[in-house]
Amino acid sequence: MITKISYLSDLRFNLETWKRELRFHFNEMDTFQEKLEETASREFGKSATIPLENYQNRIMIEKNAISKLMHRCRNKMANINNANYNENIDGRLHNEQSTLRDDMRTYIKLHYELKEEMMSYFLEWL
Repeated sequence: MITKISYLSDLRFNLETWKRELRFHFNEMDTFQEKLEETASREFGKSATIPLENYQNRIMIEKNAISKLMHRCRNKMANINNANYNENIDGRLHNEQSTLRDDMRTYIKLHYELKEEMMSYFLEWL
């Protein structure tokens, strides 16, 4: 039982960390959106506008992905809070955590790729 409590505590820690990171990324996307709007107001022409619109679309997609991951984290936390302490550790909770962990890794990788592209764009146009 102590092992189970320790395991659930570790899962909670992971979820809280991911939720903080997702909130930060969501706010960061708002900041990038503001910077894109500032760039658009300068009217650089099509060579700046086409990638700008692409980034705006990608920001919307990313914010949607963040919302879905946050929802999954909240659901996972609810499952942990309602966990059956007699359930095997290697059971359902472990499998759900692995899937979410893999999705978070993929999301974080894609987020930083987008961020690097946008930073290069800003360096070119601002």
